[in-house]
Amino acid sequence: MDRSEKNTRDYYVIDMAHIVKAVWHRIWVVVFVSILTAALGFAVAAFAITPTYSSSVMLYVNNGTNLEELGFSISSSELTAAQSLAKTYTVLLTNRTTLNKVLEHSGLEKHYDWEDINEMIESGPVNETEVLRVTVTCENPKHAYRLARSISIVFPEQVVPDIVKDATMAVVDAPFEDYDKVAPSVTAYTAVGFFLGAVLSVVVLIILALMDNTIHDDDYIIKTYEYPILAKIPSLTAPNSKRYGYSAYRYGSKGGDHHG
Repeated sequence: MDRSEKNTRDYYVIDMAHIVKAVWHRIWVVVFVSILTAALGFAVAAFAITPTYSSSVMLYVNNGTNLEELGFSISSSELTAAQSLAKTYTVLLTNRTTLNKVLEHSGLEKHYDWEDINEMIESGPVNETEVLRVTVTCENPKHAYRLARSISIVFPEQVVPDIVKDATMAVVDAPFEDYDKVAPSVTAYTAVGFFLGAVLSVVVLIILALMDNTIHDDDYIIKTYEYPILAKIPSLTAPNSKRYGYSAYRYGSKGGDHHG
């Protein structure tokens, strides 16, 4: 390995050491910025974002098969048909006619329209089973409950019998008023704020270290360029410098005529 290759390799090693030292010497900046952004994330989640609440109902989908005739046993074909119906019902639930019936039953026509309700509803099979879960999420927990309750009544009793022949639907788990907000998560916002603050402050410190082309000590010259150090100029301005004190003494003792 020639000198140029060695210098190039050592140059990057010294640079990384310089970057690590630069970040470590200013670790208080990282801590301060991280705490500041974590507090900002907490404030945003706690005060700036309107919380949302949800209410869910679980419905069992039956494809019309009489369980008594089957001896209370269900074949894989009937189970697959029920699962397929659960996926079909997620489409039937979000159409305009169904949602208008839900609104009418809940008595919330003055607050929402069917497009608003469509954005609030999430539905789908539970773990690929014939059980359908419908969740309503909005900013008012009472409204979320009333809409979920209307879905549990209107959808099985009015919509499904009119559209799917011989298919039935039963309520497995009725909705209830839940006053625990589902979003935003104060813990998540605080953690994300802390993480982003730490990352951004470290990146800024690294950029400043890379832009700093100042020679801070003689080790950098020796290890980077392999040039010998012939002499060093001492600091004459440092208050604790011995050279500074010696010079002041000589000037005060032998140069007294110059004070006048």
